[in-house]
Amino acid sequence: MNHQKREDLVKSVLFVFSITASLILLLIIIFLFNEAIRLFQEVSFLDFLFGTKWNPEQGLYGAFPFVFFSIMATLGALIIAIPLGVSCAVFLAEIAPGWARDATRPVIELLAGIPSIIYGLFGLVIIVRFIKVSLELATGETILAGSIILAAMILPIIISISQDSIESVPKSFKLGSLAMGATNWQTLRKIILPTALPGIFAGIILGVGRAMGETMAVVLVLGNSENMPEVVKQLLGKEGSSTVMQLINQVPEILFKPGEALTSAILLEMGPAQVGGLHYSALFALGVILFCITFVLSVASNYILSRSQISVR
Repeated sequence: MNHQKREDLVKSVLFVFSITASLILLLIIIFLFNEAIRLFQEVSFLDFLFGTKWNPEQGLYGAFPFVFFSIMATLGALIIAIPLGVSCAVFLAEIAPGWARDATRPVIELLAGIPSIIYGLFGLVIIVRFIKVSLELATGETILAGSIILAAMILPIIISISQDSIESVPKSFKLGSLAMGATNWQTLRKIILPTALPGIFAGIILGVGRAMGETMAVVLVLGNSENMPEVVKQLLGKEGSSTVMQLINQVPEILFKPGEALTSAILLEMGPAQVGGLHYSALFALGVILFCITFVLSVASNYILSRSQISVR
């Protein structure tokens, strides 16, 4: 009877903790949307999301420059991090000897635990200066610098989840492939990786969420300029394959320009903004956009992970 009471007590405590966590999240959501609602009474959500001008002094609130630069920095980070992260995960899960795996795992966990301000300082002192000197630019605080720092920050997420997904593939899959005469490389490429792909994809999505929500590191290295390229403004103003091709052709040039992410705008302008004013509400509206993006990415990654575990079983 005492044992049963202890179990009931533990269940009750865990239930209270779960309800408390859910309540805190609900209160945060209510507070965020409540502070942003004033802006949406003045400006429609679509006009705010796709507006290209941000000038609080003139009452212009367009969030698209911040969204665009956040997406560009995140895409650049993914281009760097996905090949490195997945390759490292494959090596650790299938190729590396035990001693190498045991030595590498703590290093990856250490990378995940380094504060973002340390990444930002490293990027500001080393990467920004290197880009400025080697490419002979006016400033090294560019989208490229932000992408490199974000890639380093999301690498541990991609490596850890991808490695777990690869190691969760049943050994019978591998043994069956080898028994049929396939080589180790063929087994890895055609059996193990396709089976683990949903988990790898979920890790990438979680990495995207981390990159989109990062603040301190990107503030230090991104340059904090909301001046959006003219070709992007033209793309918003009209539809046409020629404009899209112009944007694609100018991607390398855009990477070498400063930008300002969603998180940067919120951090840098929250101090001067008057509490309760339209500018204040607009910054919370930026937070709503960021919250929606990260929420969708989190739900998608959890769904993909759960489906991949079901399919493996």
